[in-house]
Amino acid sequence: MSMRPSQTVKEQQKAYAKRLLSALGKQLAMREVTAVLVVAEDGRPALDVTDSLCKMRRVFVHLPFCWFYWGDQGDERVSFLQMPVAVDRIEQAAREGWREGEQGELSVDLSKIIDAYRV
Repeated sequence: MSMRPSQTVKEQQKAYAKRLLSALGKQLAMREVTAVLVVAEDGRPALDVTDSLCKMRRVFVHLPFCWFYWGDQGDERVSFLQMPVAVDRIEQAAREGWREGEQGELSVDLSKIIDAYRV
């Protein structure tokens, strides 16, 4: 039984996201920010990061936009293309404490964006 190419791409994307999160977690640990690599209920790799008040937020990777994100607000995401900047931003957010309330889920439906440009 052979694997379909789309499954192979998804597995490669998952592995890349896991490597990014692992690197982020190591950098945060060096700054004494608790971060644990996990797999979310939906199978996505994530990083459980604990803030200064012992609240946990899950950091995910959004590959199409090259983001780490931990909520749906504009200040709850940062580019992973410059890892030192990303580590600084996530460390700052964790030290200040995650915002109150449930963690929002970032969802970008690329098909809707594509449909908007179709003639």
